[in-house]
Amino acid sequence: MGDAAQEPLVHIQDFRMDFGDTTVIRDLSFDVHAGETFGFLGSNGSGKTTTLRALLGIYQPTAGILHIGGKAFEPRDGARLGYLPEERGLYKKEHVLDVMVYFGRLKGLSMAAARSWSGHYLERVGLADKAKSRLDKLSSGQQQKVQLGVTIMNDPELLILDEPTKGFDPVNRRLLMDIIEEHKRAGATVIMVTHQMEEVERLCDRVILLKDGVSHAYGTVEEVQEEFGGTVYRVTHDGPLPASALFDVVDDVDGVAELAPRPGSSEAAVLRELVEAGAVVRSFTPARISLDEIFIKVYGEQHELAEG
Repeated sequence: MGDAAQEPLVHIQDFRMDFGDTTVIRDLSFDVHAGETFGFLGSNGSGKTTTLRALLGIYQPTAGILHIGGKAFEPRDGARLGYLPEERGLYKKEHVLDVMVYFGRLKGLSMAAARSWSGHYLERVGLADKAKSRLDKLSSGQQQKVQLGVTIMNDPELLILDEPTKGFDPVNRRLLMDIIEEHKRAGATVIMVTHQMEEVERLCDRVILLKDGVSHAYGTVEEVQEEFGGTVYRVTHDGPLPASALFDVVDDVDGVAELAPRPGSSEAAVLRELVEAGAVVRSFTPARISLDEIFIKVYGEQHELAEG
């Protein structure tokens, strides 16, 4: 999918998407570079899935450029691309191993290679005993593991994963994050749509945050954190915290507070003011603002609670 080393693998410029009289994406531009893991963030309805579907030619954009490897995507380019859609879709009345081998053959693997790869994958994700089971007899989480296997089979150079760990428990979420990390280390480019901000902070090199079809943040994780406040101080304390011209109290629950320093204030000055005001400081730790907190800043706390 393109040999130009300097060109981004995915290039979206001035993308607009209308459905009837409703504009769901407006003037969206971003790039994804070869070899990076890119976090595509936003609430339900923000335009993430619509953008991916337009990138893959499922939707016809109203305006703009959406390229993979320097050109519009065509189905024949799909052999080196793995897409895990938001709406999962497999042949649920067929046996697990048969479905995986079928898709492996579609991706160009021999029958033996597809069967071997599928067997090893099912063993790794704890589904070896389900190889001869019908898909519709598996739990939704187990079906999702099979779908992910179909997606990453044949080591695609571009992985597009729409909520890959949705509904998973922490153990399975960690397993799938490990699998994604392995593909990244092997040189794959990954676009990951997720609501799990800790996954983004662990895996992603750069991110974009959409709200109502418009970009509200774009850059490396560190750049986005800096744009929305950069460093915060996490303080464990006894007694009330003083009002101060040096910082704002972002949060303070059960003696654990987060302070946002104002421009020009230093770590030492903030700590000194706390102590001189009589607060008993048990710990004082500088940290970057989390992506969770940035999400709440963009969408508002009420929206975050509603999303769950």
